[in-house]
Amino acid sequence: MKRHQLVALTALALLAFAGNSLLCRAALRDTGIDAGSFTAIRLCSGALVLWLLVRLRLGLPSGQGSWLSALALFTYAATFSFAYLQLSAATGALLLFGAVQASMIGWGLVKGERLSGVQSIGLVLAISGLIGLLLPGLSAPPVGSAVWMIVAGIAWGIYSLRGRGAGDPTRVTAGNFLRTVPMALLLALFFFKPSALNTQGIIYAMASGAITSGMGYALWYAALPLLRSSTAATLQLSVPVITAAGGMLLLGEPPTWRLLLSALTILGGIALVIRPAHKPQGAQ
Repeated sequence: MKRHQLVALTALALLAFAGNSLLCRAALRDTGIDAGSFTAIRLCSGALVLWLLVRLRLGLPSGQGSWLSALALFTYAATFSFAYLQLSAATGALLLFGAVQASMIGWGLVKGERLSGVQSIGLVLAISGLIGLLLPGLSAPPVGSAVWMIVAGIAWGIYSLRGRGAGDPTRVTAGNFLRTVPMALLLALFFFKPSALNTQGIIYAMASGAITSGMGYALWYAALPLLRSSTAATLQLSVPVITAAGGMLLLGEPPTWRLLLSALTILGGIALVIRPAHKPQGAQ
């Protein structure tokens, strides 16, 4: 793959990740669709698109998905939707990606990984930024919704960790999405209100599932093998920034100093933690 093709694939995937937050927030804020129905339509649409992509590919790469991974994926999608009933797109994306990276870093520490001095400073900065964002005040996000989004991030972190070495990423993701369908339908049935369904909300949910989830993940997995792990992790930190810009331009969400300072602290701290370690000259 040529460099400009890799750049294009990566950029489109990151835009898709940001698009999930924008579509979900727009749907739940402006259309009246309920969070359960949005989640169900998103997961079903994503499952259909990923299934078609796998069917169209030649060969039979390994990987089928699993019910435990599907449960983590469903937990992420459901809590993500309920969090966006009250969170702004930018705040939600910041909490989500902060929680994803924190959960994966935390698991590494549990497994015996050690942080350098700079990485330890980064971890403290990231935690301080998160605490600063959630402290009570006029511009603090609702605590309940913030907790839902942190749970979503942890669930996505678990899903990502379980996916390592599970086989072909697109095929595995398709299998996991298909397994979420019965869970999603039960959720939608539990919260279903006929008055909440409307054409615009359904279109937003379908776009979130088919385009920014299904096709977005396929694009990301096509680019991921060609990126260094540290590069891929760092690039994902751009998603809250893209989401914030989209929230201001498309949803009319005003920026706040608390959000800006928290974003700089959280994302900067995580960037220090995931930065590649440089060996001294002459080291083997």
